[in-house]
Amino acid sequence: MAGRPGTETGRHWLVSLAVAGLAAAATTTLARSSGSFNWWAVFVLIPGALIAACGGPLLARGGGRAFAGYVVCCAGALVFATGALLMFGVMGRGWPAMIMVPCLAVAGTYVWRPAHPLARGLHRAVALLALTGALLGATFQLLRVHLVDFGDAGWWGAFLMLAGVIVLGNAAELTRHRMPYRLQAITLLVGPAAVAFLLGLRFLRTW
Repeated sequence: MAGRPGTETGRHWLVSLAVAGLAAAATTTLARSSGSFNWWAVFVLIPGALIAACGGPLLARGGGRAFAGYVVCCAGALVFATGALLMFGVMGRGWPAMIMVPCLAVAGTYVWRPAHPLARGLHRAVALLALTGALLGATFQLLRVHLVDFGDAGWWGAFLMLAGVIVLGNAAELTRHRMPYRLQAITLLVGPAAVAFLLGLRFLRTW
């Protein structure tokens, strides 16, 4: 029984390294078969995979170390994504991934919700804004590959309006809780929300 924790940790490391190795091998194989293979990108791709693998055991153990593991995994994923774009030689077309990956990483932190209502409300707003940023990055990607075309329209105003609605919704949610500094927090949220919404509307009116 004394060796069981060490055995589980070893298994977590093996699984993490196996997943990292498989991801690196699959990406390299696809890049080679695509006809656009920059071999030197392995010096970015493999470290990214190893960094992400280092976070896997911490994430699997749960508890207070899980968040640290998540941060390490996300950092590794960002480096890995950069290496993959360089390996395929598509950084010029795939740069929106550099928006989507960190935004999704921040949005994923919503799993670790604070207990205090004020902190939880602010954290929820940040996570949802990060998700909006990921949607913006996805829209940029669709534009880069010419699947959509908005011309010179101020389409990004829709994302500003969405950000304003998100912040305003979280401000409204805080009214349900009785706590110190509630009114101050709501005021600080409503102001930027209104500005973002009106700016977004201004951009959209030029569409």
